[in-house]
Amino acid sequence: MPLVINGKSLTFSNELFEAVKSYIDKNFVEAIHCKKYLLDEKSFNFSVSESACEFECLKTISSRSCSKTYSAENNLRPFEDIIKNLESSFAEALFARIDEKGLTDPQVYKRANLDRKLFSKIRKNKNYKPSKTTAIAIAIALELNLDETKDFIGKAGYALTHSSKLDVIVEYFIINGEYDIFKINEVLFAFEQPLLGLNVA
Repeated sequence: MPLVINGKSLTFSNELFEAVKSYIDKNFVEAIHCKKYLLDEKSFNFSVSESACEFECLKTISSRSCSKTYSAENNLRPFEDIIKNLESSFAEALFARIDEKGLTDPQVYKRANLDRKLFSKIRKNKNYKPSKTTAIAIAIALELNLDETKDFIGKAGYALTHSSKLDVIVEYFIINGEYDIFKINEVLFAFEQPLLGLNVA
């Protein structure tokens, strides 16, 4: 029997709904708890009530310190050298992936629940920046693993985090090797999250 949410009949099973809900409870809720910790970047003082989040806070501080050191070193490099070493853009990475996987544009934009006009825009503009849901939809269409997805959408300036329920749901499907965007959208709808693709920018 299909699951019914807010009067809409959904085709995925109760088992899938419960599995996703459990994954959200484990990951999204923990991230929300971590927001309670107040970090003072100058003194590195913080209050904690759970050891797991304390560890995450320490990692955050450490990464920030490393980032500051790295940035200071980069400031000594010639501007021309930095420009020459810019990473590929989202569009460049997209079409390199398409060629690498031996796919066609129509195969990808149909799997991503997007239309031809949008893909044409991306093809013509190497600096095109999609919305986050579009970037994720394309990553799903390309069947990228979790690390590849993070790197791919990062080229458009986005990240997957455990402070976003949408991100946690997408992560669940990726780590389980499920790339049916319509099934993912049904689950996103059930949890009242934005949908992927849908011919938007």
